Amino acid sequence: MHFFRSFLASFALVAFVFPAVAQEVTVGEPPNTPVKGVIELFTSQGCSSCPPADTLLKTLSDDPSIIALSLPVDYWNYLGWKDTFASPRNTERQRNYARTRGDGAIYTPQAVINGLTPVNGSSKEAIQSAIEETSKTGGPGQVAVRFWQERNTLNFALGAEQPGHRTRDATIWLGVVQMSGVVPVKEGENAGKTLTYTNIVHELIPIGIWKGQAMQVQLPRAAMMQADVQKVVVLVQEGKSGPIIGATMAGLW
Repeated sequence: MHFFRSFLASFALVAFVFPAVAQEVTVGEPPNTPVKGVIELFTSQGCSSCPPADTLLKTLSDDPSIIALSLPVDYWNYLGWKDTFASPRNTERQRNYARTRGDGAIYTPQAVINGLTPVNGSSKEAIQSAIEETSKTGGPGQVAVRFWQERNTLNFALGAEQPGHRTRDATIWLGVVQMSGVVPVKEGENAGKTLTYTNIVHELIPIGIWKGQAMQVQLPRAAMMQADVQKVVVLVQEGKSGPIIGATMAGLW
């Protein structure tokens, strides 16, 4: 993913960001499925209590109204097995959530729901309850996010702030996602197990700021065409670790 990182470092030179015009955004494009829940599962191949959460995430990912993401962390690598998917960026994101909440709660398997509520990633009931509660007053349905592909570009369109809502700025995160991965673990707490992961986030990089106005972003398709990457995800998040107010995920072709 080094090329992807380098590409985004020079994002301003190659991407096009401009106000969205309604007819330009919608012509010929079916609407993306409205998203009511974004699940970020912080997990590790070195965590003996994580496999049930990884299995549950796969089940939850079958719901088209849910974006279910695996964000493997690296802080259990010292237990005897180096997580093959782990990223220090995922660890940093989990710590930023804890700092923003002020509770300092960092563990695996931890699921953060809609950027707000941390729950045990193995509890289906806790995850579903958190999705319902955060959706009552907010959630990713607040800002419409559309994604479509053309021959040479990937296109993202973000809607305007809802009428009567306070003005707010939000980070636009772009992620590249591997749909699944199977790992035979040879050492550590899960030694001898073969673990399966769903929607593994390889990179999640801020690419811009949404300031309440409709906007459109275009990226060269070639920048996303990496080995093992089959999807892209876009999250619109207040600040950098606040509530997720818009989201979409789609496959690449």
